Amino acid sequence: MASIVKSYANSPLLVVVSAMGKTTNALERILNAFKKEENYESEVAVLRNYHFEICDNLFADPHPVKKKIESVLEELADNLHTPGEYDQVYDQVISLGEVISSVIVSHYLAQQGLPCQWLDARKYIITDTAFREGNVDWKKTEEHIHQLKADLQHTIILTQGFIGSNELGFTTTLGREGSDYTAAIFASCLQAESVTIWKDVPGVMSADPKRLPGAIVFDELPYTEAAEMTYYGASVIHPKTIKPLALKQIPLYVKSFDDHTLPGTKIHECRIEKLPPLIVFKDNQCLLSCRVTDYTFINEEQMSIIFNALADLDIKINVMQNSAISFSFCIDFRESKLNNLLDRLQQYFEVYYNTGLTLITVKNYDTRTFDEYRKKPGILIEQSSRSTLQILLKV
Repeated sequence: MASIVKSYANSPLLVVVSAMGKTTNALERILNAFKKEENYESEVAVLRNYHFEICDNLFADPHPVKKKIESVLEELADNLHTPGEYDQVYDQVISLGEVISSVIVSHYLAQQGLPCQWLDARKYIITDTAFREGNVDWKKTEEHIHQLKADLQHTIILTQGFIGSNELGFTTTLGREGSDYTAAIFASCLQAESVTIWKDVPGVMSADPKRLPGAIVFDELPYTEAAEMTYYGASVIHPKTIKPLALKQIPLYVKSFDDHTLPGTKIHECRIEKLPPLIVFKDNQCLLSCRVTDYTFINEEQMSIIFNALADLDIKINVMQNSAISFSFCIDFRESKLNNLLDRLQQYFEVYYNTGLTLITVKNYDTRTFDEYRKKPGILIEQSSRSTLQILLKV
């Protein structure tokens, strides 16, 4: 990472970092153990040792960075006791992975002769109170971030992805894998020349290479195509990243941190004829079917009950289908949200659901891919349009 930063250090540069390794998952385990009144201290010790081992490999011992990590872990202990609903406490706890990562990275960059200003993203990105999916207050956020323009003329700014805060001072998060979105927010507010996100793949690919080894790298993509990919679940870019960049016509580059000499993929305003099929796998899906109980047909009034419940609970539909007496739809599985949704819908409908499903979207399908994916075993829902095929299957 330091070598990548060094190669861009001669121009105004803002760097956004994520949590290291599986830290976010570790923090989720700590929170869940605490909520179940189980021993969570052993998980905290594992988290501390993981980051201390990284520090031992980067710095001479003793080093002040460890004291800073300890202070963040003390904050973690305090945040576990934050009164409030699960999602609110979740954001106070899970956000600290990015904070620890940014502390370590800022010290390492300084050691490499790249002094940078450590910035708390929570003081600059202001959101509403939608914990775990914070919606940015763009006016206030832009006012805060605009103040950084002068500092960027003489120093690198390093901050955290994924996190912000609301007006009550509580930390909010922007959705899992939200560091790309953070970069887009800063870029939009600063009128940046470009954004580059660094991944373990050589660019945006036609499929996840771990699932389909024959996947190819796109040299360039239009904003609209990239936005649709993220909507369907392509995890290489956060779904909210494209819009703020497209509105300001800021190009987005997706490049490989394994080999930063590779050209990667450029996402910008362009037209490309005949894109090859793009295949997106989205796991951990849940299919719900709402059936009327008095033998009447599903109508607009009943559908409005379902959509209002989904809107109130901030749940997005990934695919939907209706018959005469039932309405079925697929959502990302999150147990707490599913239980709240069931409580709402079971007042009006018989509700059935399946979990552990995979949604496969084939965009820009050709004859071969259309036939191949329609023949997959275990299909529960199949839909196709002029350019897109979607199948939901039990694997």
